[in-house]
Amino acid sequence: MSESVVLPALGESVTEGTVTRWLKKVGDTVAVDEPLVEVSTDKVDTEIPSPVAGVIEQILVQEDETVQVGAVLVIIGSGAGGDSAPAPVAEVAAPVVEVPAPVAAPISSPVFAAPVAAPIVPAPVAAPVAAPVVAAPVVPAYQAPVAAASVETSDAGYVTPLVRKLASEVGIDLSQISGTGVGGRIRKDDVLAAQHAPAAAVSAPTSATSTFVPGAASPLRGTTEPMSRLRKVLAERAVASMISTAQLTTVVEVDMTKIALLRARVQPQFVAKSGGKLNFMPFFALAAAEALRVHPKLNATIDGENIVYHGTENIAFAVDTEKGLLTPVIRDAAGLNIMQIAQQIADLAARTRASQLKPDELGGGTFTLTNTGSRGALFDTPVVFLPQVAILGTGVVSKRAVVVADADGLESIAIRSMVYLALSYDHRLVDGADASRFLVDIKARLEQADFAGVLGL
Repeated sequence: MSESVVLPALGESVTEGTVTRWLKKVGDTVAVDEPLVEVSTDKVDTEIPSPVAGVIEQILVQEDETVQVGAVLVIIGSGAGGDSAPAPVAEVAAPVVEVPAPVAAPISSPVFAAPVAAPIVPAPVAAPVAAPVVAAPVVPAYQAPVAAASVETSDAGYVTPLVRKLASEVGIDLSQISGTGVGGRIRKDDVLAAQHAPAAAVSAPTSATSTFVPGAASPLRGTTEPMSRLRKVLAERAVASMISTAQLTTVVEVDMTKIALLRARVQPQFVAKSGGKLNFMPFFALAAAEALRVHPKLNATIDGENIVYHGTENIAFAVDTEKGLLTPVIRDAAGLNIMQIAQQIADLAARTRASQLKPDELGGGTFTLTNTGSRGALFDTPVVFLPQVAILGTGVVSKRAVVVADADGLESIAIRSMVYLALSYDHRLVDGADASRFLVDIKARLEQADFAGVLGL
């Protein structure tokens, strides 16, 4: 007895799929629920499991071939040498892949968040979570600039203006000398001693930090390959979005110092309870979702001459994969706490990279968040993808010297953890004033950092 395995429905709007890779060949034995073939659609790349156990008798659809839902992909026999004729398609069991119930949101989320320059932490390997942005430990708000943290021989927690001026005048790099003051503080005498000391006495950078080592050349150099189905879809949607919408970007700068301190304080408890680290993304997502409730234009869709304001804040977030950017969705994000959002980001990102998402987990997004800073970028101008009208890009959280004021209005320069937030939007619906009000609300929420009651701890 032989069984026919058909291409199942992989989402409510999916009508066809492309076979990208067969995981079995004719003559191979396959078990029930064992991955049989990889299929790519315009929504998701996924593996089709075998509904029966047996031996592969015929492969009817070749790699890179596109067929309709319901088409027979392969014939699996018992391997007993009996009747090996293909079973009629009409007798085939229901599609193997379970289709999730349609999401309540009235639109489908874009597959592609934005052509961001990079995937998700300032390291060569993608992080498991949509790119956690990692900030170094935060220096207190009103502390003067310190010497470079990478210099092990210097512990100049505070260098007086007089010493800095003297070092500048005589051409001495404070990061290259050791202080003899209390706690390793650099004094005037240390600068003068370094000025008259032999060149060898001043520690020089190691070859590991001063020598640039280029990366290995990519094997793709000088080659040609066909575009994948997913890449074709992304390209078509990007061009369609730019042609049919009026897009522009507004940028604000946000002080994340209080949140950085909060993260450091609750990190052990958070890891113990949730099993994962707390990064900046959940704070960005919750602040954006809360602001969307107040500014519904950013959480809307243009339908002909009508504007549809969505009733929930479904945040899609960009995940970099080997096949391209995909945007799984956190549903009703404004009603979740920080831990719930963090857990959903980690779970959805991991399953996206492993091609284990259900198709409808990529649908229903009403607003998109993309972690531009995951590879160190300050900000970019992300592309809005229809039918959404806005996308928020988060840059790298980095320490910078900024002007701060105390309760009495006295100003000083301090080291703060800063980030740029870039909002791209469709000017057909959203005006610059709307975008600015939305961003200012997010900025205020993040800078106040009053998240203690919604951490989920």
